[in-house]
Amino acid sequence: MRKRTEPVALEHERCAAAGSSSSGSAAAALDADCRLKQNLRLTGTGAAEPRCAADAGMKRALGRRKGLWLRLRKILFCVLGLYIAIPFLIKLCPGIQAKLIFLNFVRVPYFIDLKKPQDQGLNHTCNYYLQPEEDVTIGVWHTVPAVWWKNAQGKDQMWYEDALASSHAIILYLHGNAGTRGGDHRVELYKVSAGGIHTCSLGWGDSVGTPSERGMTYDALHVFDWIKARSGDNPVYIWGHSLGTGVATNLVRRLCERETPPDALILESPFTNIREEAKSHPFSVIYRYFPGFDWFFLDPITSSGIKFANDENVKHISCPLLILHAEDDPVVPFQLGRKLYSIAAPARSFRDFKVQFVPFHSDLGYRHKYIYKSPELPRILREFLGKSEPEHQH
Repeated sequence: MRKRTEPVALEHERCAAAGSSSSGSAAAALDADCRLKQNLRLTGTGAAEPRCAADAGMKRALGRRKGLWLRLRKILFCVLGLYIAIPFLIKLCPGIQAKLIFLNFVRVPYFIDLKKPQDQGLNHTCNYYLQPEEDVTIGVWHTVPAVWWKNAQGKDQMWYEDALASSHAIILYLHGNAGTRGGDHRVELYKVSAGGIHTCSLGWGDSVGTPSERGMTYDALHVFDWIKARSGDNPVYIWGHSLGTGVATNLVRRLCERETPPDALILESPFTNIREEAKSHPFSVIYRYFPGFDWFFLDPITSSGIKFANDENVKHISCPLLILHAEDDPVVPFQLGRKLYSIAAPARSFRDFKVQFVPFHSDLGYRHKYIYKSPELPRILREFLGKSEPEHQH
């Protein structure tokens, strides 16, 4: 019995030993497995971190884009609101439209003293202030012919007034809107036209009073009468540029109706009437196709008493007429000047007088205010003003 029992015990011991060794192997396997999983987790965390950073950066970029779009949308809404509000504002306040037409508050060049035309190279020019009405003062520059340059040095206003009686013609120049009679292109024109002619430039840059079509026409009439009272039988020509052509035709029509016409009318860059000019002006491009454009923008001009109807005035003018216009004029389109000529040429009032249209090719680059640069201009003026027989040419 003992012999049989002993092997059993030994077998149990071997089994226990085997069990213990298998337990140790399992534990070791479990430890290895745990370390492997831990390593995998660590490795996985390291790879996830860059992805998270990239996601965060993308979110920030999208946020910035969204904020930029929101700001841009606000700006667009503000611009759109202003675009829609302006027509209503002009309709409710017609005076705004009147200011935009005259632009008398734009007094460029800013840093010149209009009392000293010599500062602009006009050493044979005197500054006057005339008073057509009690509360109205208008400034005038009187430039004597260039041949009197030396004699004019240091002379006072009385000498200049007496000089109007000399045997030289006189041009009454009516400039366009904005700026003053001291504008660069205007000064250059005085130099060209004053070769053998007096030039009296009527300007509103430092004048006192509120501009209006009626008031400006009355001021021009006052200056014309002032010149005629001192010039005797010397020829007096009226020259209007741009908006000044509206004042010029108003003035000359009135002079013809009272049977004291000027010796000639010169229109540089003229339009037909202020409504057609406003519709053609480059500033109107953004509203030209706006619903109710005429009602919003053009009717307020008429209700303000502003017409400048050159096309109607020329039918009542009886004196020689010269029209100068550059084909590349961006402010007053060339076709408006051509249209005005086509209205004036067959008019009965001009049947005994010369009507001439002189275009300047776009390649010359004279645009709206540089016709004075034309080397042909003195000859054109000399030939036109030297003839008074009926002649229609272009």
